Parts: sequence; structure tokens; C-alpha cells
Amino acid sequence: MRVLILLFIFSANVGTWAETLPEWQLPLREAVFEQVFDSGQIRLLYNNATVAARVNLSGLDLDLALSRCEQLMGQALLDEGRNEDARPYFTNGLQLAERVLKVRESATAWVLAAENLSRLCQIGPWTFTVANGLNVEKWANNALALDPRNAQAQYLIACRWVFAPAPFNNLRRGIDMMMAMFNNADMDIADRFNVNSAIGYGYIQWKKPADARPWLFRAQEIYPANRFVAGLLART
Repeated sequence: MRVLILLFIFSANVGTWAETLPEWQLPLREAVFEQVFDSGQIRLLYNNATVAARVNLSGLDLDLALSRCEQLMGQALLDEGRNEDARPYFTNGLQLAERVLKVRESATAWVLAAENLSRLCQIGPWTFTVANGLNVEKWANNALALDPRNAQAQYLIACRWVFAPAPFNNLRRGIDMMMAMFNNADMDIADRFNVNSAIGYGYIQWKKPADARPWLFRAQEIYPANRFVAGLLART
């Protein structure tokens, strides 16, 4: 069981969104990916985004927007290694997405639930991960049943094969799945960053640094200051 759980929760330490975000939420998303600001500065953007969400939205749409804000703020803290500070944001993000799913199914809600849950499984404790980890891919597949071209759902499933530790990964399969997304998924700029960086990571794990570099350079062109990609390039 522990091996199976691992296959579903290993993913790059970034978050993605297949749909176009409203203009009042983009500064938060971009700051999390760009990694120029620290989490204290990003918190100001988080506060602005949550206020704007409450002004512009209501009901279930508001819950989805707030779930996204929670995931992004949690990610900023997780990127700094502040796991316990990140936990309540992911917990709130998951609860908001689940509240939507109690009323209506939507691909966005399933993706947000899966993304927040995957981060909580990453943080642990192990008992939580064992009890909940298998739901990450299950919920991503629920999103794909409603929206077959959903980039975030496809990415979560492909991550299973790229980011799990050996011998539980399948790098060739994971890289192929990531590459197929360029034709089979509706990707925004952040999705393209994630896919390019994941392919680069997969090739590094496969001990093919020359194959990794072009993909990592493409990712770096999107977010030049991203530390995850910089660290991968340093290994090539």
C-alpha cells in the first residue's frame, strides 16, 4: 500500500491551472511561479486576490476562487520549506473544493481538490498520506471525465511516473505522457512551464542531461527566476 501511495503523490513543487485566471488573481499566480518575492510579499498579493474574489464572485464560484488562492499561498510557503505554515492553506483549499463538489461536479473543483490533497500528502504525516494519497489520481481522473483536455489533471497523473523515486517510476512513460499534453491538453503559460520542467526533471533522473537542457531552458524562458528549474539546470 505504501508503494502505491507514493506513485500518486510525487509531483513537482509547483501548482498549475488549466483555465485562464481572472486578472485580479494572475499577480498571485505569477509571483508564486516566478519566485522573485518571498512568502511575506506574496501574502500581500494573496490578501488582494481574496478580497477581489469576494467583490467579484459569490456562491460556489467564490469557493473555487478562494480554493485556488489557498493553494497558491500554501505553495509559496511550501517552496520555502515551511511545511507546517503551508498546511492550513492546503487544508482550507481542499475543504473549499469539497464544498463545491457536494453541490455540483466540475473539473475545476476536482482538480483543486486533487492539487490541495497532493500537497497535504506531501507534507504528511504518513498516516494521512496512506489514508488519502490514492485519491489524488482518482480525483484527477474525475476531472478528465468531465474535461478530457484538462491540463492540470493530465499533469497530476503523469507526475506519478516522473517524480516517484526509483524503482517505482517509469520515466519513459511519464515523459511521453508529458509530451503528449502539448497536443492533447489546453495549456496556459503556467501549464507549459510545469510540463517543460517536468520533462527536464525526468531526463535528469534518466541520466540524460543533454536531453534535459532544452526543456529546462524553455521552462526558464517562462519564469527565469524559478529556483526549481535553476537547481535542475545546475545538475546538467
